[in-house]
Amino acid sequence: MRYLGLLLLSIGLLPIIAIDSVLATSVRHTINSRFDPFAFQKNVVTCPSINRAENKTVDLQLYYVDINPKAKETLLFLHGWPSLWASWKYQIQEFKNDYRLIIPDIRGFGASTHPGDVQSSGPFPDLVGDVIHDWGTQLAYEAARERPDVVTAVVGITIPYMPAAGPFVPISALVPEFPRLTYQLCNSELDTDIRRTLRATLRTVASPPPPDFLLSNSSYLVGWENVTTVSLTVVLSSAQIPPIPFLSRREEDYWNRVESYTFANSQGNETVPQPVLSILPTQDPVGDWVLAAKVLQSATYLPNFMQAVVIQTLPGAHWVQLEVPDEVNTLIRDFLLTLRSSEGGT
Repeated sequence: MRYLGLLLLSIGLLPIIAIDSVLATSVRHTINSRFDPFAFQKNVVTCPSINRAENKTVDLQLYYVDINPKAKETLLFLHGWPSLWASWKYQIQEFKNDYRLIIPDIRGFGASTHPGDVQSSGPFPDLVGDVIHDWGTQLAYEAARERPDVVTAVVGITIPYMPAAGPFVPISALVPEFPRLTYQLCNSELDTDIRRTLRATLRTVASPPPPDFLLSNSSYLVGWENVTTVSLTVVLSSAQIPPIPFLSRREEDYWNRVESYTFANSQGNETVPQPVLSILPTQDPVGDWVLAAKVLQSATYLPNFMQAVVIQTLPGAHWVQLEVPDEVNTLIRDFLLTLRSSEGGT
């Protein structure tokens, strides 16, 4: 099976997202907003994995949706945190008739199980082994880097490629330049009220988070204090935080970095040789990803690189595939048509 892939966020061989069938040349700009994740049948596959804390092999149950399995080309969609397979709903509607779509819930998300030790048993090499997702885009890049025999192209959305070149740089060292990355340092409170956490996180330009969101070194949700008349000592409940603009309540109901870096760095090859499309938003409250791509020198390690910045005039923040799906789908189709043209196809 050949895949063409897209990684979020993240495409033959396996492209990530991942695409195998003939591309339609026209782009549909009308997307049916009615999407019911419960209507899709989920498949399950058993994958052996390692619980490094106990040094034992365990069987993981990985769940995925498989759409249009008889298509000639396959797109593999990988989600990030905090997300599920259904975050690709608009891309599913756009590409389901043209490609085979495989959309998994990454280990530990949705119904997919985890080996039990998150700190030592969840680096990117383990996840790459599962799929041959915060960060679905980096997982896609790592899959392409480690398995060029399987992955033919990559579309990365929101996060630029982070090559494992030079010494490891912890999140704490990046905070002075990208202060809103502090949310990764304070995750202990997130499981208390899942709906509250999702609503606090999944915002848009039109319905943004408070100005102080993601600026605390000790609390993820402290930015939602003192909103309107709420006391400074009270964190807004899930009922008080505005609903997620691009998800229904029904969809809401459905919904370790050092080890990863060390493994990739030890391999001595930080280059992703496949064609790459990077879609970077400019209004993401988390960080300036265009600047991050320059700081990380991402393009240096992507010899077949095409960057498509989602420009300021588009109302897209972090979740661009949900906020501006037509624009994102157009970029993906154009990229795929370019790939087909370069291969001498029609």
